[in-house]
Parts: sequence; structure tokens; C-alpha cells
Amino acid sequence: MPATTRSASLTPRQLARDLEVRDLSDPADGPHAMQDLVALAVTALTSAWDLDPATGVRWCRGPRAVPIADNYDRLLYATDDVTRAVRYTRYVDEQTVLRSHATAMVPPALRREAADPAADDVLLVCPGITYRRDVIDWQHTGTPHQLDLWRISRRRSLTEADLDQMVAVLHEVLLPGMPARHEPRVHPYTRSGRQLDVRTDRGWVEIGECGLAHSEVLSRAGLAGWTGLALGLGLDRLLMLRKSVPDIRLLRSADPRVAAQMLDLAPYRAVSSRPAVSRDLSVAVAADEDTETLGDQVRDALGPDADAVESSASCPVPRSLTCPRLPSRGSACGRARATCWSASCCAGWTARSPTRRPTTCAIASTRRYIRGRRSSGRLAGGDPVRSGIDVHRAPAQESHQSEAGFGGQLGRQR
Repeated sequence: MPATTRSASLTPRQLARDLEVRDLSDPADGPHAMQDLVALAVTALTSAWDLDPATGVRWCRGPRAVPIADNYDRLLYATDDVTRAVRYTRYVDEQTVLRSHATAMVPPALRREAADPAADDVLLVCPGITYRRDVIDWQHTGTPHQLDLWRISRRRSLTEADLDQMVAVLHEVLLPGMPARHEPRVHPYTRSGRQLDVRTDRGWVEIGECGLAHSEVLSRAGLAGWTGLALGLGLDRLLMLRKSVPDIRLLRSADPRVAAQMLDLAPYRAVSSRPAVSRDLSVAVAADEDTETLGDQVRDALGPDADAVESSASCPVPRSLTCPRLPSRGSACGRARATCWSASCCAGWTARSPTRRPTTCAIASTRRYIRGRRSSGRLAGGDPVRSGIDVHRAPAQESHQSEAGFGGQLGRQR
């Protein structure tokens, strides 16, 4: 593992925090509607394939911290694949990561099947929480849940026709009636790979990927001569679509009015029609930051309050400033548009919301800015108030500095 990866390994505090996050797909962590989705999928496939649930289905729930070899190498990821970068992966140490996808549970499951002489046609069911560094918005989270479903067989040769049937069965039982499409995709552990999308009011949304299991993945696990179907689904998005949940963070809401609705697959009902109240926040960070790692830093800095951040996005800042320099850390800004960079330079922001002005400006370093709205609390009897963070690249000639880092600034604004 390169030195940059070692230096980005999780601290003991971060690791303990991540391992304590509830796995919504695991009954051992308490009931949740997500588990109903998994049960629907498994029941539909065993019925369609005439598999005995007692002998033809293997439930695979492995540890959250897995060997890098299972997460990447045994799935044929190249050593320089971008997904291995610390921008996306949470490294525990030089040999271990927090699993970045549910497919990390597949290699050990395949090895167990290779050691079972009675196995000849089985469905591997691998649901679980995964970990990644990701942006903050309505459909992304740093702890998504995934479900990998792999059918492996030495009894018969599985083909693309079997894959078509698998996809059709799952679409019908999980999201009946929703328009769907398949697009070609390349995955290192499959052949004839596809991406699975469904159409919503917000456009096409990816819900999973699939393909024929790569013969080398099977043979490396001791299953030479076997064939397989490999399919992975994003459980959070599936549940949002099934229940018409507008924001991924509602799936974990502690509000009893929301949490009570996350125990079944009935349509979600909004708990308040009152408008949100927001407070603006401006922060500057280093030029080489990206929205994925920034999202991780926001979650780390704010802890449980990170759910108050509605979104993070990247957009350019004009090179010409109408103010001579950036305001000092902690200065009040936004009262006079001509004297504040966050009001005069963030053209994209003011175009979207010309009447909103930031109330504080915290400068963390140079060249790249984060703009955001920080919530002031809950409305009486209403939904949790949301906020947003936009990432901006500043003009290269700016050199304003502050002694505080990104996390420190957010912490002082809480």
C-alpha cells in the first residue's frame, strides 16, 4: 500500500465510530424495512429458480473490516484502479479496509462453497453496510447498504438469458411498474456487465449492476468449471424508490414519526408541510480537496449533526473579485454584497437564491471555497431543517490564510 494510503488510514476513534453505525439490513441490529426488500428478492429468486431455501441459499454476513485482497485483488481490480484511492476507500491499515462494497463478501463465500462437496447450484445472499468517502446530497451517504446476489452452478451453464430472467424477476418484485433500462458497463469481476437504472421524477437513477461471474474469480476460489450470475443492488435507493422517501437520511431518522414508517414497505408520508429555516455558512479549503473527501470531513467534523447538511457540490468561482481581499475569519458578511466575496463572487449561488445572504464567513485555507447553509434547528413540530454546502474553486492568486482547518471551522459554527 502506498505511503499516501497509510497516512490516510482511519484513526482508532474514526474506526470505532464507523463500526458502531447501525446496519439497517441486519436483523441483529433491529428491524427495518430494508430487510423486507432483501427477503422479497430472495423469495422471488428461489421461487423462479426452484431452489430449496434450506439447502440452495447461503446467507453471507461477514465482518465489516475485510482484507484488501477480498475487497479488490480477488475480484480482479487492477492495482492502480481509481476505486482503490483514499478518495473513495476507508483504509484501516496496510492489509485491511472497511468494505467498500458488498461484493467483498463474495470471495470468502465462494471459498466456502468450494470446500462443500454437496454444493452444485446455490444462491449467495450478501447484504450489508458498506463504507466509502462520498458527497453529501439526497441520494448519497458515506455508509450505503448493498445486496449482492450471486447464483453459482456446476449443474448447468448459466448464460445471459438467465441473467435477463434474474433482472426481470427482481424488477417486478422490488419496483413493479417503474420504467427501467440496462446500459453496458465494465466490471473487473464480471463479463457482459450492465448497469441497472429506473426512471423517476428526478430522472434516471442507478439502482445496481450485474453481469456473468468472471470465470477467473470462480477458479481462484476453487470453483473451476462453475458458472455464475453476479448482481449487486443499492438497498438505500431501492427503499427510497419503493416507499417514495425523498431523502436518504430519512432512512436513519431518529424522529419517531419517521422511524415508525421505516418498519414496512408502505409509502412514506411527510410528517410536516412547514418550510425549512436555514443559516448560511462559508468556508474555504485547500485547492486539491474533492467533494468526496470533503463530504467525509463534514461528517467527521459535525458528527451526529452532519445530517443537517443537505448537499455538497462543486462549481467554479470567477477569477475576478469585486472585493480587495477575503474577509478575515469569523467576520460578519453578507450584509453588503459589494464587500463580501461570498456574496459577490459566488455567482452560481446567488443566481440560485438571489435573496439569501450568508451570516458568517469562516476561512480555512486558500484556493477552494465551500459555501453552505447551516440549519438553525428544528421547526416546532416539523421536519429536521436541512442545509447545504457548495464547493468553489477560488482564483489562483488569492493567498488569504487562516490558522484553522476545515473541521475546526465547522466545529466552531455548530
